[in-house]
Amino acid sequence: MAKKTDNNLYTIGFAIVMVVVVGSLLAFIASSLKPRIVENQRFEKQQNILYAMGVHNNEGDNDVSFISTDRVGEVFDTYITNQYYAQGDQLIEDDEAYLIELAKEESAAKNPNYQKRLPIFIGEKDGETLYIIPVTGKGLWDAIWGFVALDSEFVIEGVYFDHKAETPGLGANIKERFFMDDFKGEHIFDEDGDFEGVEVAKGNNDPLNNRKTDNQVDAIAGSTITGNGVTAMLRTYLREYLPHLKSLNQ
Repeated sequence: MAKKTDNNLYTIGFAIVMVVVVGSLLAFIASSLKPRIVENQRFEKQQNILYAMGVHNNEGDNDVSFISTDRVGEVFDTYITNQYYAQGDQLIEDDEAYLIELAKEESAAKNPNYQKRLPIFIGEKDGETLYIIPVTGKGLWDAIWGFVALDSEFVIEGVYFDHKAETPGLGANIKERFFMDDFKGEHIFDEDGDFEGVEVAKGNNDPLNNRKTDNQVDAIAGSTITGNGVTAMLRTYLREYLPHLKSLNQ
């Protein structure tokens, strides 16, 4: 006589029970961890914004070291003096504008009835006013994003870039110091005062990036598509943000 555990009904029942139990456990764990995940996302945003404006813990030449999570909230409040988001022609003050996800805003704006929000952060560092904006785009494999800090003359003070799935040692290097540091001091207008942005250019014959008014930085070898993605997202968002930044800078 066959055991009860050998029949199909038992197998199906056991599988259903296990799915329910495991599913319930995963849901409980996800719910329990959600506050911590949200908190870490807040910290990361604050760290990235501060890094772009030059507030970090870098020591060595290759360090990319953020303000620690136990201090970042306090430091963020010290350096960031105002937060806004632009929506259409309006500038709206919002103390939590840094939580706005630019990529989600772009997705929502596919609905013609929705006006996307563009976050803007004003910071003070060493007695200088800085304007920090988020940027987002597409690399070789997936999303790329970052923050750009501009001074009152709209010269780049610093940047922070990150990616979701670029190739290690190639496109993934957009978040390395040697690449990000090249943007400091770069002009976004050409010699005639027209908007140009900053191009990640192959063969610009300026490997040390001494020329700051040529609107170019040296490309990462073997990363043409990722570099083009950085160029495109900078041009797109710098151009879109400029009217709002000029309004704030008056």
